[in-house]
Amino acid sequence: MNRENKRKKFQKNYYQTHSCNDSFTCKVCGRLMTPENAGTEYRNHCSNCLSSLHVDDEPGDRASDCGGIMEPVSVWVRKGGEWAIIHRCKRCGKLSSNRVAADDNPMKLMSVALKPLCEPPFPLERIEELTALMGGDGSLK
Repeated sequence: MNRENKRKKFQKNYYQTHSCNDSFTCKVCGRLMTPENAGTEYRNHCSNCLSSLHVDDEPGDRASDCGGIMEPVSVWVRKGGEWAIIHRCKRCGKLSSNRVAADDNPMKLMSVALKPLCEPPFPLERIEELTALMGGDGSLK
């Protein structure tokens, strides 16, 4: 079912009050996503690659005309310890937060979480020199 048909079939903000039981094929990795095993009634991203589509202006409204790929760029921990994925639209740059689903790929979640540590904004081979410039002794021992 394409987006235009959804708009005609469902009233505005329908998905804010009703669960989404639709299956979809991920536009990034091609996997079929079904609502089962998500641990929630709102499946909004691929459990394999964690990508999504930019279809909402506000959660559940299906009002965005962008339609760009929402790539996972980070994770954060909500109050109470629940993880959420930060997505950024590759087309318009909008950021959004989505709850982690029960069946999300744990290795992909960890790789997204660790990316800032693995790719710091400075060369790792200069960390001792940079630490010394900041007033530390520069030693990693």
